[in-house]
Amino acid sequence: MAKDQQIPFYYFPLELVLKGLSLLPLPVLYLLSDLLYFIVYYVVGYRKKVVLTNLRNSFPEKPEAEIQSIANAFYRQFADIVVEILKLRSMKSTEMERRVVFANQKLLDNFVISGTPVITMGSHSCNWEWVLSAGAVQFGFPAEGIYKPLNNPFFEDFMFRTRSRLGARLIKMKDTLRDFAANRHVPRVIAMLSDQTPLWSEITFWTTFLNQDTPFYEGAEKLAKKFKYPVLFLDIKRTKRGHYTLTFEVISDGTSDTVPITEIFAQKLEAAIRRAPANYLWTHKRWKHRRPQVAS
Repeated sequence: MAKDQQIPFYYFPLELVLKGLSLLPLPVLYLLSDLLYFIVYYVVGYRKKVVLTNLRNSFPEKPEAEIQSIANAFYRQFADIVVEILKLRSMKSTEMERRVVFANQKLLDNFVISGTPVITMGSHSCNWEWVLSAGAVQFGFPAEGIYKPLNNPFFEDFMFRTRSRLGARLIKMKDTLRDFAANRHVPRVIAMLSDQTPLWSEITFWTTFLNQDTPFYEGAEKLAKKFKYPVLFLDIKRTKRGHYTLTFEVISDGTSDTVPITEIFAQKLEAAIRRAPANYLWTHKRWKHRRPQVAS
């Protein structure tokens, strides 16, 4: 359990409520999701301006009616993700295995079985929170994930236990390099969500992504090249409500220092988003930074 600071006692009733809700079957939780969607989309309008701006800038070729339709579908899925994350707090491994299918796990297995740790580059698409737990249940080797601790002590503790309860190991972002060095030869898969917006002071890479100048973290690329690890892109498809298929695609086999890992990741992610735009997380201010102009 991750407890860097004491959790205030007044959070205990909330923990009981969340645990109780997580015990409900997913079909029942989806009724709650339907209500949540109505409140978030129609009543509160949670970050609707951000979502619509992101969609319009990402798909300038789409008519406004289609943009509105994508936004509506996004909020429906967003509500589903909320209750699915909640369900993870009590989900059994057999149900996780039934709901998340790895279409070509052998591709990953071949690298790890040979003794090579593998980095997977994922994104905030579909239900990203189930991915690591599904790997911990189904892989025959350690499934580990890099994460950034939450500021709120209660939600940090709750999410840490939720994410790790099926066997996944979590590595704090600040400890990543130290962990890689200490376990450099341990056969395992290390999952990294690689689509987050870097802090302005940490931006070292820009590319055109969804018609916009976009910065990406280069952490996965730098680690992969330093330790000679293969890198796989993780493509997630939502097959139906509460069911996902995951497919691995090779970005680098770890033998070359010249593969543009971050650029390839951005291209593959854009292709996945264009295939099913409502499945991506549009509520974040992904494009809040502006690329510096080069003096002519």
